[in-house]
Amino acid sequence: MSAPTSAPTGRQFTIRGGGATAVVTELAAGLRSYQRDGIDLAQPYGDDSLPPSGSGILLAPWGNRIRDGRWELDGQAQQLDITEVKNGNAIHGLLRNTGYRIEASSESTICLAAEIFPQHGFPFRMTHTATYSLDSEGGLSITQDLVNHSERPAPAALGAHPYLRLGDVPTEDLVLTVEADTALVADDRQIPTGTTPVSGDHDFRAGRRVGDVRVDVGLTGLTLHDDGVYRHRLMAPDGRGVGIWADSTFGYAQVFVTENYAGQPLAVAVEPMSAPANAFNSGDGLVWLAPNEHLIGRWGIESWL
Repeated sequence: MSAPTSAPTGRQFTIRGGGATAVVTELAAGLRSYQRDGIDLAQPYGDDSLPPSGSGILLAPWGNRIRDGRWELDGQAQQLDITEVKNGNAIHGLLRNTGYRIEASSESTICLAAEIFPQHGFPFRMTHTATYSLDSEGGLSITQDLVNHSERPAPAALGAHPYLRLGDVPTEDLVLTVEADTALVADDRQIPTGTTPVSGDHDFRAGRRVGDVRVDVGLTGLTLHDDGVYRHRLMAPDGRGVGIWADSTFGYAQVFVTENYAGQPLAVAVEPMSAPANAFNSGDGLVWLAPNEHLIGRWGIESWL
């Protein structure tokens, strides 16, 4: 399935099923490409580069940002590394630059795991496991499992950073629908300061053409469907579509439309999140895992072709 490589993202794990192919990287257990019937459903990038703009990486033990990389544990200040230097934040968890090991694999499934060791700013021991699976119709599901090995409760959140596309359809022509009633108000460092009912460019309930918005916004108050998942959809003018589904663990979604994705005039990330930015300080969506307790969330990519 893989071999030693000089690729910046390490070994490349390919799974196949239902007419679909997905490539997962050793680095950050990231999704490098996903095609169904030869149509790209996630923004691909080459095996000779690092993930552009965090493309496809998984996030633990937090998603998004922590202001100044600082938070308090039992009244004592904790200082994480500043990994978003421009805004002075700790961003995208602790595993973005970590290689994952294979736990199990088959033709249509790959299970990878990585360790979080106690360190300055995060004195806890955890394991994050990611299982990618293709079903008989080519749908892709991802299960993230974060377990606390420490002797005391530890803060935990999960997230992912997938960029979606629909083959050769220009991203700007796709219509994005996110059934969210509430937007997070953020400061100039992308740290939430409150919430507000969605409006204007942050209201995706009736669908917004991606080319008409430039946003990096957290959304919540999501509509849970009868099958127990949230759904965020991108539809093309011809009726085809691609979307993210996520279980109730992921009560937040970050929508990011950018002109700065390498090699693309426009790219859109629809990010399932169990907690918003700065959750280590606000407590919003944050879970405190008891010793040996797990935080498990499932999400995936579906399509209508």
